Amino acid sequence: MIRVSQEHETESILPDLTPLLDIIFIVMVFLLLTASIKLQTLEVDLPTSDNAVTSEVDNKSVTINILAQAPYWALQGEQFDNWDSFTVALVTLVTDKSDAEIVIASDKTAQIQHMVKLLAFLQENKISATQLLIEEE
Repeated sequence: MIRVSQEHETESILPDLTPLLDIIFIVMVFLLLTASIKLQTLEVDLPTSDNAVTSEVDNKSVTINILAQAPYWALQGEQFDNWDSFTVALVTLVTDKSDAEIVIASDKTAQIQHMVKLLAFLQENKISATQLLIEEE
């Protein structure tokens, strides 16, 4: 007669729970990823002012724009029809704001001759251009 030990018989009766745990974890991850979570927001009421005039921000830079089409020159957003009026306004503005930094911003399609002319003028008048805005490609 064949004899079976008791230890071996009890081990074979117990189920293997590893696949069951894998399935439970997969279902939990699926439910967590597909559950819609309400985003909590906080509404903020910004203060309003009764005063219609807002104070201008103190800007310590002078912006020179070189445009692609005529008029080619702009200073602080104000366009100038010719080179002479532009240079007079630039020298006046630089002498008024002696501690201001000069930023030169050129249009991508502007002709290079206008940039060279401006840099030569700045060098002749000993005005140092501290920043050139260049778009990287």
